[in-house]
Amino acid sequence: MNDLYLLAINLTQRCNLSCDHCYLNATTRKEACSDELSSEEVCTLLDCIAERSNETMVVLTGGEPLMRPDLEIIARHGADQGLAIVIGTNGTLLTEKRVRSLKQAGVLGVGISLDSLQAAHHDSFRGQAGCWDKTMAAIKNCQRLELSFQIHFTVTQQNHHELPAMIQFCRDQGARVLNVFFLICTGRGESLVDISQHTYEKVLAQLIDAQAENPELIIRPRCAPYIKRIAHQLNPQATVNLISGRDGDGCIAATHYCRVTPKGEVTPCPYIETTAGSIRQQDFWQIWDHSSAFAELRHPKLRGKCGVCEYRELCGGCRARPIAEGKSIMDEDPWCDYQPQPVTVIKPWQPDKNTIAWSAEAEKRLERIPGFIRKMVKKKAEAYVQEKGEMIITCEHLNEMTARRFGSRKPRRPSGP
Repeated sequence: MNDLYLLAINLTQRCNLSCDHCYLNATTRKEACSDELSSEEVCTLLDCIAERSNETMVVLTGGEPLMRPDLEIIARHGADQGLAIVIGTNGTLLTEKRVRSLKQAGVLGVGISLDSLQAAHHDSFRGQAGCWDKTMAAIKNCQRLELSFQIHFTVTQQNHHELPAMIQFCRDQGARVLNVFFLICTGRGESLVDISQHTYEKVLAQLIDAQAENPELIIRPRCAPYIKRIAHQLNPQATVNLISGRDGDGCIAATHYCRVTPKGEVTPCPYIETTAGSIRQQDFWQIWDHSSAFAELRHPKLRGKCGVCEYRELCGGCRARPIAEGKSIMDEDPWCDYQPQPVTVIKPWQPDKNTIAWSAEAEKRLERIPGFIRKMVKKKAEAYVQEKGEMIITCEHLNEMTARRFGSRKPRRPSGP
């Protein structure tokens, strides 16, 4: 079932910075492009999403979305439809006044880009002196006004050594999530040299260890589906490591995620520019359900190493990276250093509906989990209980999982069982 967990809407190409790695090749402009989606068009899209399900998280991003004066209008409209609305920003415009207005508009949280704890390096990467100080001020504003925030860290050959310090920084500042992005050389990023394959593998293994050591902080890689293979190699006995990355913790492009460009075009992800359709010409769900571009990714016929790899159903590689190198979308991922072994394909784990059941109280708890993560939590809970050799999922199991994930900073539970 290809349920839409996450929708990214690039509201604008306008940006107040000039980041080296920008996939959108965003431009510094004061005026909107003539063909940029209007407030009405974006709100109509949000209505369309909510008509089928309010279990989708919507990320309003850019360019720099805070450059759109109607951002709060759009956010409030989505929130009123029951959608989870978050903002992806470089943080430089996130003043105390703007944090207040975003909260009042129903925004659940913001993702703030921070690429170094060294001001000079961050400013150089982002293309403007002084932006590090503004981003740090934005984090303080979110803390002060209690707007949930996460940090987005783009790892490169120049800054990967900062990862331990960045994790500690996130813990100290109260971030809920650290998203570690691995560069795909598209847009302005085409001119950048990505990290080496060896460093790639090393950082991913480091992230797995870091998550185990820091349960109170969610640490997750983005655009690195190999994390599934590495996690399984490190602990093949863990049932949770056999859950397919396409179910939520790997690449979910076209299966549970897509993005809409500032002109209304729908693509599988920001790094795959193949247009599946336009919301100006078609209903969004017609595109999502019937696009041939999405169907190809949902039923991949991988070639090269990826096509014979025993981990192909857990990982599948990044489909944007071969495109970035001028190859086909189904060609092998050029940044994966792993050599497939002549063994049986490792099949993703699926719960046995005949042996695993939920108690009534646990089902009630599950229903109160935000919709955009509920199905992944459900599958992980079933894997956790099966691994324990038990058959009934209880609230106690959910409490154990929460404690393992969040430690002493576990999220506040709704009232009830």
